[in-house]
Amino acid sequence: MAASLSSTGSVMLLSAFAKTGILSPSFGSRALHVSAVHCKNRAARIRVGKGDRPVTYEQALHPHHIGHRKGWLSQHTSNLQGEEGAAERTIEDVFIRRFIFGTFHGCLANELVIKRRGNMLTVCALMLQKLPPQKFYFLIGYSESLLSHLYKCPIKLEIQTLQDKAVYKYL
Repeated sequence: MAASLSSTGSVMLLSAFAKTGILSPSFGSRALHVSAVHCKNRAARIRVGKGDRPVTYEQALHPHHIGHRKGWLSQHTSNLQGEEGAAERTIEDVFIRRFIFGTFHGCLANELVIKRRGNMLTVCALMLQKLPPQKFYFLIGYSESLLSHLYKCPIKLEIQTLQDKAVYKYL
């Protein structure tokens, strides 16, 4: 049973179970419960409030606008037909995002954009000016050298600093 069954094999197995009474309850009645489909997507959406909550551009646009009004946060060619390694790129992106978030704790103003061009990896970020410039330069060099050593490819951090978070609109 641990191995995957084909669709005809699973149908034959289920019919055999039904004939022997394994699938039916001991009192002899069967029932099928169905509910109506509720086609409402609520994930990753900011709820509209009184108009006093500031949101960024990424938060203001819904997920179904990706590719139309807003771009992808990870740009690579692993999702093309015939290309392999999409899962590995996703895991690498999650690690890079967590590493940068931990290294520049409390300084990220927006989401990271990760771009892969050939063998080079570029990480673009907007940071808040909460640290002195010398510390920013040290952390940028530290991050670039450590990530380059881990991934064995050149990694470039492109960072812009802001005084406050950029507000796209209020919801």
